[in-house]
Amino acid sequence: MPASVATRKAVESLREQIRRHNFQYHVLDDPDVPDAEYDRLVWKLEVLEAENPELITSDSPTQRVGAVPVSEFGSVQHAIPMLSLDNAFNEEELRGFHRRVTERLELDLDGDLSYAAEPKLDGVAVSLLYQDGRLMRGATRGDGATGENITHNVRTIDAVPLSLYGQGFPSMLEVRGEVYMPRDGFHAFNEQATKKGDKTFVNPRNAAAGSLRQLDPRLTAERPLDIYVYSVGQVVGGSLPDCHSEILDQLQEWGFRVCPERKRVDGIDGCLAFYEDIGTRRVSLGYDIDGVVYKVDRLAYQRKLGLVSRAPRWAIAHKFPAEEELTVVRDIEFQVGRTGAVTPVARLEPVFVGGVTVSNATLHNMDELHRKDVRIGDTVIVRRAGDVIPEVVKVVADRRPKRTRIVKVPANCPVCGSEVVREEDEAVVRCAGGLFCVAQREEALKHFVSRRAMDIDGLGGKLIEQLVAMDRITSPADLFSLDKDQLIVMERMGEKSADNLLDSIEKSKQTTLSRFLYGLGIREVGEATAGSLAGHYGKLTAIVEADEESLQAVPDVGPIVATRIHQFFGKKYNLEVIQRLIDSGVSWSESDSVPVSRDGALAGKSIVLTGALSGMTRNEAKDRIQAAGGKVTGSVSRKTDFLVAGDKAGSKLTRAQNLGVEVLDEHELQNLLADQ
Repeated sequence: MPASVATRKAVESLREQIRRHNFQYHVLDDPDVPDAEYDRLVWKLEVLEAENPELITSDSPTQRVGAVPVSEFGSVQHAIPMLSLDNAFNEEELRGFHRRVTERLELDLDGDLSYAAEPKLDGVAVSLLYQDGRLMRGATRGDGATGENITHNVRTIDAVPLSLYGQGFPSMLEVRGEVYMPRDGFHAFNEQATKKGDKTFVNPRNAAAGSLRQLDPRLTAERPLDIYVYSVGQVVGGSLPDCHSEILDQLQEWGFRVCPERKRVDGIDGCLAFYEDIGTRRVSLGYDIDGVVYKVDRLAYQRKLGLVSRAPRWAIAHKFPAEEELTVVRDIEFQVGRTGAVTPVARLEPVFVGGVTVSNATLHNMDELHRKDVRIGDTVIVRRAGDVIPEVVKVVADRRPKRTRIVKVPANCPVCGSEVVREEDEAVVRCAGGLFCVAQREEALKHFVSRRAMDIDGLGGKLIEQLVAMDRITSPADLFSLDKDQLIVMERMGEKSADNLLDSIEKSKQTTLSRFLYGLGIREVGEATAGSLAGHYGKLTAIVEADEESLQAVPDVGPIVATRIHQFFGKKYNLEVIQRLIDSGVSWSESDSVPVSRDGALAGKSIVLTGALSGMTRNEAKDRIQAAGGKVTGSVSRKTDFLVAGDKAGSKLTRAQNLGVEVLDEHELQNLLADQ
């Protein structure tokens, strides 16, 4: 039955309200309703569209995320090329640009030629094409002439309007902008990725670029992307103002986000003043920039100036210099990270660089330290850019004092005194202290209590950090001796929370051998390897007593992993911690150890599970696959033999299809296991 007139009007009214609130929030940065009210409007619209699917349109605010991943990126020919910009790295080069512009325009060099100036975002350039006010296509810049079709991904960015606001826009309008990830969003995303054990991004620009190249828009939708529009491309069936700065004002009225730092300036002095102002506020902007851009404001002047090669003569990027300063190395110390990596750090004479006072700088690893030959007393160049950790770039050799010494690798861990070892073909040296080393303790404890290990609910990272800082726990064994009086004095921990946590700790004592092994945090021993060890040996004592040669008989254990397992159980303090855990009541049934079949139906096969299974849990499926000789891994690669796809399978299914990996449904997996 067709929707009633009243329903149609209600749908349109809700869409209009949501678009207006989006405009207030994303464009004007002035929300006019609380988030809860906005969410209620979206919910009402979703309900009406679900009841009347014939009313759903592609530009509805509910239709940002498509349900189906694309199989590949199509190519897009830009009707008007997306040009790159020439760079000016100092005032002299900028003045040369201004002189060439005024000469070609036959203007007075000291006249008031106007430029549109704005920060140069360090993101990804994109093109957005609108037809009759609706978003039709999104594309990357590519090589300037041809880009990739990323419509499915740009639609997920809340600040990209699916339909234009207001009226008077051309029938065909292409806008260009920069997609970026704000610093706060970048740090929050990496923090969550670290907690999940997922890959983190190096910097916000890489994060934005990687997000736009997802085949599954649902993954892009999870990334905190934003956009500023900075120009127009193809325009058909309408007109725009005669100046670039006024075009940006008009785009804002139609619902596009334009940089609030933009400004119209006069002459070269106006450009330099803008550059200096933005430079002083660069660190506080909330997004990464690497310079500013100046564009001759009048379009008639732009047309007269024209292009050279692939860059316009009417615009230039004034880049910020590398943020470097000279200072002196007071000392070189060694820090110990969560994996035991021992990293050299330069303690510096404090110096103001990149907007902050820097007194420490990373030297990365011993190979890098020796390559640069940094010594105590050296005068060095220190670089800091944005939020990047300050680093020592090079030594000023002619300022080196006499009798300096080459820095050597410490023989013992500076924190716990354990032996420092260096694996073959690794640049990193590591503390061999394992659980005994306090520097590694926090991360080891977080891993030990995680869901796939001992699964202690309610014992989060913040609480562990507090307990370690107060010296309440020094090893995993101490968790099982915590009492209520110790817990209720912790921050945000009342009596009920303390009781719940103690119950969870008590329940965790009954575990499995594979979970216990995984929780110990032995390097290179993930869930699959822990399961293989438990299945092969059946008893912890047999694993502890095994030599490296016999360990290599276990599926998924090669020479390197065997060495690390053997070294771990060869440390007296690790064995002491394990014994304390057992004495505290941690136990498992030997029948819980899944025997691994070397001639089973899935012997030697690498399998990935994704999506929800209906006939068994993921853990049950994993155990049965391992019992049939298979290996369950977490990511799809060319070495994967099968991907088992359950309900709502995500990006792993897409990757498997792209790599030609055989995909099984749950029924087909059951058939294979039935052959066991």
